[in-house]
Amino acid sequence: MAGNQKSKGKMEQAKGKAKEAAGRAVGNERMTAEGRAERSKGDARQAKEKGKDAFRH
Repeated sequence: MAGNQKSKGKMEQAKGKAKEAAGRAVGNERMTAEGRAERSKGDARQAKEKGKDAFRH
């Protein structure tokens, strides 16, 4: 389960980064903001899973 959540976090980070870059390229501020939010969500998920791993070991 933890591996699944970690990969989900990585996927959210990558997707958010791509969306943010695309938004910047076309000058769409809303898309850029959505990308930043998605990337932050992935960062938070990764941090949560790292915290869980620290307590497990």
